[in-house]
Parts: sequence; C-alpha cells; structure tokens
Amino acid sequence: WRAWRWRWACALERTCRNMNGFVLAGVAIAAFAAGAALVSFRYERELRRMARFLDQREPTGNARMTAFVRTRGVLGIARGVNAELNELQDERIASQQARQAFQAGLTCLSHDIRTPLAGAQGYLQLVEDEADPAAKERYLSAAAHRLDDVRVLLDDLFSFAQVHDPSFEVAYEPVRPADVLGDVLAGLYPQFRERGWEPRVLLDDEAVVQADAEALARIFRNLTANALRHGAAAPVIEQRGGCVTFANLVADPAAIDIDRLFERFYQGGGARSSAGAGLGLAIVSQLAAALGATVAASLEGGVLRVTVELQ
Repeated sequence: WRAWRWRWACALERTCRNMNGFVLAGVAIAAFAAGAALVSFRYERELRRMARFLDQREPTGNARMTAFVRTRGVLGIARGVNAELNELQDERIASQQARQAFQAGLTCLSHDIRTPLAGAQGYLQLVEDEADPAAKERYLSAAAHRLDDVRVLLDDLFSFAQVHDPSFEVAYEPVRPADVLGDVLAGLYPQFRERGWEPRVLLDDEAVVQADAEALARIFRNLTANALRHGAAAPVIEQRGGCVTFANLVADPAAIDIDRLFERFYQGGGARSSAGAGLGLAIVSQLAAALGATVAASLEGGVLRVTVELQ
C-alpha cells in the first residue's frame, strides 16, 4: 500500500507540472497574439492615414507625408513618397516656367510679325498717293523687303512646328555635305551681295554621310542666315568629313549668352528684330538631334563658332 501510494503521489505531481506548463504556454501564446493584433492594428491605422493623405492632398500643395509609426519600413515609405512629390513639384514648376516663356515668346513673335506688315502697308499707301515713278519704285521695294521679313518669320515658325510634330521623321540616304552646303550658299548669294560679303568656304568634296538632305539643308541655311543677320563680318564656313563649322565675328560678344543660344525665341541681348524670330538655332538643334548629330557653340575672341558633327 505504501509503495502504491508513493507512485500515485509522484504521478500526480508530474501531471500538475505538465498542466502548469500548458497553462504558461497558453498564457504566452495569448499574450503574443494580443501583441501581434495590437501591432497589426497600428500598422493598419498608419497605412490608412497615409492613403488618406495621398487621396486628399492638393496636387499643387507643399504638404508632405509624415510617419507616426517610427519603424524603418514606415519611414522608408514616407521618404519614398516625399521624394516622388518633390520630383513632381520640380517638374510642375519647370513646365509652368516653360509655358510662361513660350507664351512670352509667342507674344514677341506676334509683335515681330505685325511690325513689318504695318511697314509694308504704310509703303503701299504711299505708293497710291505718289505720282513720281522713281519714288513709287522705292516704296514698292521697301514694301517687298518688309513682306520678305514676314515670310522669314513664318517660315521659321512653320519649321519649328514641323520638327516638334510627333510624326516628324527623317529619311536617311547617302549625302555629300559639300553638295548640300554649296546649294545653300548659292541660294543665299543675294543676301551676301546685299551685305557686300564674300564668305570663305573650305569644302571636303569627297565626304559622304547618312542623312536627310532636306533636313541637312535646313540646318546649313539657318546657320548661314544666323551669320548674315547677326554677324559683323563675312563668315568662315569649313567642312571636313561630317564636321561642318560656321564661324563669324560678332559686334557685341557680351550680349550673347552662349548657354541659351539654342533656346527657342532667344535673341542675343534680349533685342527683338524683324530679321528673325529667335527660332533658327532652336530648329538647328532639333534637326541635328533628329539626325543623330551633335551641335555645339563657342565664343572666343569675339568669334562665334557653331559646329555640327554628323555621324
């Protein structure tokens, strides 16, 4: 009896110890579950607050996302969102500035077009009241000159719109830059004669590149016209292989911002002129990019040098 009672007491003790372990384990599991639920609730509440911020924020506002749960994950989300918001704000400001600059340019361009048109109209009115044939001839010539200025402006505007058209494409073919440049210079001979200039031209007749002949001619024509309009002396034009350089002396080098030379509507010194709309070099830059070419400008010793490097 004593032996049996001893074995029973030991078994009972073991059973109690096991039951205590189960109880403690249950308590631990319950505590862990409660803690996990609390953490999950805090994360859920924080994520909902972040989502609400994104839904309700003003697109043009400066508000940024904050994090009340200071864990690496939540802080990382807030930093990432704020970086995107900063980038969007920078893009919006740049776009707004570009629109304002474009609108200002269009306003100036409309003035540039109206000025020669008004001048031509005035000369034609003088012709009606003039009896002297020689005077009439002078007035008609002056009117024609003003209308030619309008044609140049509209031609630049059309070309600028054309190269910015998403459907614009270039057609590559074997082209001799020397031949294209020669044709362009021959077409501009009257303008050189009017200014009393004889350009110095150095050509490499053997070079052949893959390019769009019409686009290349437009590049060369705009660069030559830029030298005629704004140069102080006859230009030096040199072509070696696919590299073509236009160099000309300028009257006021300090008035030229070389970093803005290829911007649309830019004119050195901020002066507007009926001789151009400030689109010629912007068109050169766009066409060069379409051809896979590079264009660069430098200003040294009063000489403006623009180089086109064809592939």
